[in-house]
Amino acid sequence: MKSIKVRPYIPEKLEIEEIAPNHIRLHAYPFEPHYAITIAHPVRRLLLSSSVGYAPIGIKIEGVRHEFDTVRGVAEDVAPFIVNIKNLKFKVNDDMQQQERFELHYEFNGPMELRGEHLSNESIAVLSGDSHLANINSDAKLKFSILVHKGLGFVASEVIREEIGSEYIPLDADFTPVKRVVYEIENVLHESNPNFEKIVFEVETNGQIEPMEAFKEAVAIMHSQMSVFGAELSDVPTSNGRLNDDSPELKVLLSSVEILNLEHRPSNCLQKSNIKYIGELVLMNENDLKNIKNLGKRSFDEIAAKLNEVGYAIGADLPHDLATTLSKRLAKLKGQN
Repeated sequence: MKSIKVRPYIPEKLEIEEIAPNHIRLHAYPFEPHYAITIAHPVRRLLLSSSVGYAPIGIKIEGVRHEFDTVRGVAEDVAPFIVNIKNLKFKVNDDMQQQERFELHYEFNGPMELRGEHLSNESIAVLSGDSHLANINSDAKLKFSILVHKGLGFVASEVIREEIGSEYIPLDADFTPVKRVVYEIENVLHESNPNFEKIVFEVETNGQIEPMEAFKEAVAIMHSQMSVFGAELSDVPTSNGRLNDDSPELKVLLSSVEILNLEHRPSNCLQKSNIKYIGELVLMNENDLKNIKNLGKRSFDEIAAKLNEVGYAIGADLPHDLATTLSKRLAKLKGQN
């Protein structure tokens, strides 16, 4: 006979193996049946979409006005040179990690083959160091600046253009440092139950960040996104921001004006004007109420005093959500009558 559980089992085992530089495999287990896929899929999505990296977002080349221009003495046109720069991956040292954006300035004299490694300095390292950038002739000089930014995901050059202005040629920016994430769900034996599950993750990065660090950041993001549900439910509006129909405020406002125990004259005036609910009085302004036929000052003062007894005033400034919900409920109630 199976034991009766009062809470799900919390997995305790995590094994990490290094497959290659910037490539790891993680084993996490044992999860309750069907729990593994619930956890694995969002973690994978967060790793691929929300890992922070650095990418060039703009380039400024001396003597060049646009990407279809040419540079004297450089074999490549500006367009392919820009593509080569765009594909570079930068690793920023610890001192620069706090900066979201910085400029890198370069000047090279030919003859030479300009490669990614030539752009590395004490602040940043170009990970694709052997990548070809341009061929510079013996009588040429190439002077340019690169704008590097910290970010998430992919941002098109059209969007970046609005942020950096006309001084720089904007580049498509692929910030994501995570190259590949896959997972498998395996069954594992736990306490004689073969239906428990193991998640096996493989995470590979481009070297901007360690795979385990990227994994920890994804889990931290997942925790922070879920923290909104930690609020007391009684403090949170329901039904897409509208108050629940059973809330104390609505119960009073949707009550009949009869509970105010008004004298015959004001009660009769309200009845003839088809005013049946306390909420209708609260939503009215003073002039609207005073203009009700045959409603004198004495009757007005009595209605105002009775409303104060239940905690409201004529023309009260209700919160937007409460006023909206009240108006809709009143329209529905009066439409049924």
